[in-house]
Amino acid sequence: MTEKARRTRRHDANRRERIAEVAEEPIAERGPEALTHRAITERADVSLSSTTYHFADREALSRAGPERAAERFAAFVRHWAGTHAETTPQEAVGALADGVMSCPGEGRTAMVVEYRLHAAALRRPGCGRRRACPRTTAEALAPLLGPTATATAAPLMTGLRLHAMNAPRPPTRDPRPATRDEILTVLTRALLPLRA
Repeated sequence: MTEKARRTRRHDANRRERIAEVAEEPIAERGPEALTHRAITERADVSLSSTTYHFADREALSRAGPERAAERFAAFVRHWAGTHAETTPQEAVGALADGVMSCPGEGRTAMVVEYRLHAAALRRPGCGRRRACPRTTAEALAPLLGPTATATAAPLMTGLRLHAMNAPRPPTRDPRPATRDEILTVLTRALLPLRA
């Protein structure tokens, strides 16, 4: 490594963010127990001392991934709510069904991290998702669905996403449109009568 490369790396302003970003990878692959300073150093392309400088202990490191995931999820929910602000409740429920359909594909890694953290929170309450996530979701969905349906939507979506991710053949819109229709039926029957 050249002196110039070392100097550039030493003053890398994004180092902390890069470490936090890759902290999700071991969680997705093997669960929160796999998250260590050493596991992160190579993935983030930083030294061990750099990792421990930004995250003094394993507990601080274990919060980095979940906090970043929570912020990303909150941004997604706000964007989703803005995109669907003018939709009818039926259209909003259709968009939620599409969200379930994305879990086995493009959204799978993020969902695996989320569920592994939920499971870890049962054993260690400090490592779960931040409390802002449910509040952000409620604030986004309430104008579209009403408070009662919104309170029902989060746990219902959790179950449906887990089911979709564990299906023997991941559902997609083209080969198996009935799967999306089934999800839409469940969401419609569960959420629309609760609008108030």
